Amino acid sequence: MKKYNIAVVGATGMVGNKFLEVLAEKKLPVENYYLYASAKSAGKKVNFMGKDYTVIELTEENVLDKKIDIALFSAGGSTSARFAPVFAKHGAVVIDNSSQWRMHDDVPLVVPEVNPQDIDWNHGIIANPNCSTIQAMVALKPLYDKYGIKRIVYSTYQAVSGAGVAGYNDLMEGVKAFSKGETYKTQKFPYQIVNNCLPHIDVFLDNGYTKEEEKMIKETKKILGDQNIKVTATTVRVPVLNSHSESINVEFNKPCTKEGVIEALKGQKGIVVVDDVANLKYPMPVDATGHDEVFVGRIRIDDTVESGVNLWVVADNIRKGAASNAVQIAEYMIENGKI
Repeated sequence: MKKYNIAVVGATGMVGNKFLEVLAEKKLPVENYYLYASAKSAGKKVNFMGKDYTVIELTEENVLDKKIDIALFSAGGSTSARFAPVFAKHGAVVIDNSSQWRMHDDVPLVVPEVNPQDIDWNHGIIANPNCSTIQAMVALKPLYDKYGIKRIVYSTYQAVSGAGVAGYNDLMEGVKAFSKGETYKTQKFPYQIVNNCLPHIDVFLDNGYTKEEEKMIKETKKILGDQNIKVTATTVRVPVLNSHSESINVEFNKPCTKEGVIEALKGQKGIVVVDDVANLKYPMPVDATGHDEVFVGRIRIDDTVESGVNLWVVADNIRKGAASNAVQIAEYMIENGKI
C-alpha cells in the first residue's frame, strides 16, 4: 500500500492539536508527518502517536525537500494566503481551515458527506468551510435532494472554542472571576461572555451583517451549488465551551411531512437523529462534544409557510466543524486515489 507524507500547519494551535488527535484515530497510511508552526513555536517537542516530533518553522525552505502529499492548514488566513500556494507549488494538496480560499471560484469548498465530487477539480488547494456551515450542510443536503430548498433562516448559538484559545480562556477565567465577585478583562470578546450572549461573531459589514453571517450565506450556496436559495443568518456567541448549536428554519420547493424529513435525515451518513420530546431527548452540546456526527432534533413542521420545517442541529465545532472535516477530505482522497 502506498504511504503518504502529511504536514500539519499550525500544529500547536487548538485546531492543530485536534488535527493530530483525529489523525491518530484514523490511522491513515502515512510515511512521515511534518508539524509546522511559527518561529515562536519552532523547536518545541510534540508527542504524537508515541513519537516525539520537533515543530518545524514555517518557511518555504523548510517545505522544499519534504515531498509532502497533503498539508492540513489551520494557521489563519494571512498565513494560508502566503504559504498554501507554496505547498501546492511543491506538489502537495492543501486542505485549508481558514476563510482565505473558500469563495475563490477555482477552489472547491467541501463537506465530504455533501459534495465530495468537488474534490476532483482541485488545483492544489481545497477549502474547509466555516464550522457553523459544515454542520448545517450535513443536515440540509438530504433535505435539499428530496424537496429542494427555497429559503433558509439560520440562528446560531456558537461555543467560545470557535474563537480559539483566547475565546476559551475568556469564558474559563471569567467564570473564576465571576464566582469570586471579581471582574475579568477579556482577551478576545468585546464584552464579558460569562452570563451573557454576544450577537456579534467576526467583524460587522456595511450591510449590518457580520462576516460570520456572510460566510454562512455564501458558503451554503456554493456547497449546494445553488445560487437561487434565499439565505439569511444571525450568529451568536454563547457561554458554552464547545460544540455549536443551530436553529434552522427551512422552506422547501415541494410538500414535506415530518416523517419524510426524518427518513431523509436518517438516510444521510454522519447524522444522528435525536428527536423524542416526550422523553426530553434532543441534541445538546454536551452530547455532541468529542463526536464527528451531526446531531439533529426538535424537528417540527413550520405551518406558517406552504412547506417548511424547523430543525435543531448540534455538532462539535472543533472536530466536525474543523479538524475532522479536513481529515475526512484527506481520507477520501487517499481511499479514492485522488492524491
